[in-house]
Amino acid sequence: MATEQHIEGASIDLGRYRRLVVKIGSALLVDRATGLRRQWLDALSDDVAQLRRAGVDVVLVSSGAIALGRTVLALPPQGLKLEESQAAAGVGQIALARAWQDTLARHDLVAAQILLTLDDTEERRRYLNARATILHLLKLNAVPVVNENDTVATGEIRYGDNDRLAARVATMIGADCLILLSDVDGLYTAPPAVDPDARHIPLVEEITPEILAMAGSAGSELSRGGMRTKVEAARIATSGGADLWIASGRIAHPLNAMEAGARATRFVAKATPVTARKTWIAGSLEPRGVVLIDDGAAAAIRGGKSLLPAGVRGVEGRFERGDAVIIRTVGGVDVGRGLVAYDAEDARKIAGGKTSDIARILGYAGRSVMIHRDDMALTEPNGAHATSDRVISDGARPTERKDIGRTT
Repeated sequence: MATEQHIEGASIDLGRYRRLVVKIGSALLVDRATGLRRQWLDALSDDVAQLRRAGVDVVLVSSGAIALGRTVLALPPQGLKLEESQAAAGVGQIALARAWQDTLARHDLVAAQILLTLDDTEERRRYLNARATILHLLKLNAVPVVNENDTVATGEIRYGDNDRLAARVATMIGADCLILLSDVDGLYTAPPAVDPDARHIPLVEEITPEILAMAGSAGSELSRGGMRTKVEAARIATSGGADLWIASGRIAHPLNAMEAGARATRFVAKATPVTARKTWIAGSLEPRGVVLIDDGAAAAIRGGKSLLPAGVRGVEGRFERGDAVIIRTVGGVDVGRGLVAYDAEDARKIAGGKTSDIARILGYAGRSVMIHRDDMALTEPNGAHATSDRVISDGARPTERKDIGRTT
């Protein structure tokens, strides 16, 4: 359902979100004639620094590598061949990373480059690796800057636009908000460039066929996306527990402008990130094995702790790292399900051992836990799987929604 109401002047408190992903389109970062728009980038980094000071985790999904590289290499404005795009990305990624590093350093913020491909967010082992890396960077107070790895991605293994990549990243890390900065200020009933009667849609509570029909096409040669990809990204993000906002990046300090009441469109999340993730673990994945635990470990898990190797008494089945397994006591009581951090063979080797002994036993430094608390869906006494957002990430603030983003 869409709500068509005029909300300019309304306030949006972005500081009420716990973890924020901001996607920046190529056309905002790169000018065809002059290259990188440094003043705009500095203004955006000022906004990011303000959110970080408020305690909000911020992850940036930055387009612009190909667009920046093609200006450096003086490639033609028309469509590029695959090898030309990959070459442009190779040049542009270096320049783009340096630009983010420099602008964030003005606020004593450390930038970290993360290059992902489609498989990194779709294949569970690689998904868990990428997720762990980004979350640990946030724990270290760095600002991850994510982009698709266009130097190696080809048509059949790529996202093709960073809107959907940003949505996957948001759900991967449990973000409760995704902002797509674009050259438009939200969703309209029709493309406003061609229909003067098009009306702005400030709030979308459900993505219906009517909403999909309102989506237009790409608006710039530097952009591979369009409104359609943004709505598809909204479907991914809201299902994963994140509000999605489409807002204009054509102005300086675009995040501050949103908080001051600039026009934008909000797609409402269907749940909290933790609830959505635990629902997925509980019901969408087929268990590949069983991890048997003692009563002490069961009590610790129910109290919100991760499962350590010391509490494991046995391992059944053949599974790989990232697979779903049943967590069961030696007495036969199912405690829940979780995504295991080790292959079955290695899990058997470290079962019952201390975390400090993992490297010696396996010959490599693995994860400190067998199953992290964020990767569990616990079973209630009645047999149902709990999807409470009581358990949160290390160092994160609670994820309870506080009527986030409502207009005032």
